[in-house]
Amino acid sequence: MPIAGRRSLPWHPMRASFVFGVLGGVASGKSAVARELAGPTGVVLDADREVHAVLRQPAVLATLRAEHGAGIFGPDGELDRAALARIVFADPAARSRLEALTHPLVRANLRARLEAARASGVPRIVLDVPLLLENDAQHGLVAECDALVWVETDPLVRAARAAATRGWSPDEVARREAAQWPADQKRARARHVVANDGTLDDLRREAARVLAAEGLS
Repeated sequence: MPIAGRRSLPWHPMRASFVFGVLGGVASGKSAVARELAGPTGVVLDADREVHAVLRQPAVLATLRAEHGAGIFGPDGELDRAALARIVFADPAARSRLEALTHPLVRANLRARLEAARASGVPRIVLDVPLLLENDAQHGLVAECDALVWVETDPLVRAARAAATRGWSPDEVARREAAQWPADQKRARARHVVANDGTLDDLRREAARVLAAEGLS
């Protein structure tokens, strides 16, 4: 349900594009919500996709190999992102170095794609950025959003999804969420809350409700 009186920025009628920012816990289904909010004529700016692209850049790979050795690469020479994640989530200093290496590149790519989408008149732009609030001091993307949406998903459902789609244990989920703001703090920043515990049809109805509330249906 919408949270009355909360909005990241007032809607500006002169803007051609309406920008949503999606918030939620690990495996809450933020990407699915982002796709539904964008619809067939909108665009999702996916930070994870940008991370994948950055982690394929030769200069980035060379830096990671120099720091962590060949053990983070598979037999095919490709980066083993799971192996890298195990290292950086267990070592805050290593994680900070990784973020210092990759985040500026990811932020630049997201910003460029956002401006390109606006320039081309895309009606709905959705930011699917896992640490949208936590890293706002660095990327400044919250100020670009016209509304923030919190994805409400039962913790047991999230744990099951994380195990099924990513092979993560409950401990791994907890470790990753420990690096994020508390859920209630992020939820309080959202103008809209959508439930994502049910079917795809349920989610589509939730997204349609948000779009209608913003005059975008």
